[in-house]
Amino acid sequence: MTQILAIDWGVFGVRAGQLLLSLSILVILHEFGHYITARWFKCRVEKFYLFFDPWFSIFKKKVGETEYGIGWLPLGGYVKIAGMIDESMDKSALEAPAQPWEFRSKPAWQRLIIMIGGVTVNILLAFVIYAGILMYWGEKKVPNNSVKYGISIQD
Repeated sequence: MTQILAIDWGVFGVRAGQLLLSLSILVILHEFGHYITARWFKCRVEKFYLFFDPWFSIFKKKVGETEYGIGWLPLGGYVKIAGMIDESMDKSALEAPAQPWEFRSKPAWQRLIIMIGGVTVNILLAFVIYAGILMYWGEKKVPNNSVKYGISIQD
């Protein structure tokens, strides 16, 4: 006998939405790590996007010198920092002298901190999530010398 796999599309849709929401939160927090360190070192941040935006964006709003938005391609996100140049594509930008607000004008240690800002936020978030899980579902340990009447294991 063969059994046909029945899919409850309502449950599937809710779970897919939950997955997309949770990954979106992780992407936003990761990119915020890059954003906050770039702003800390006085770099100009041109774009802060959830998802990628080739050709068009679902939503965008410019606040100050930064454009915040949501792209249509849900494969991650990005922060575009002024002066962070891909030498293989944007050779004309290398010809101009570096401005003080650009990534390329900063010392190497500041550039390194900006680049590892996202990973640092991921590690801190992992500790926070793990601590929350332990606080909610963790087991309470009782020392043996404080057990007066013995230990009973029940199935």
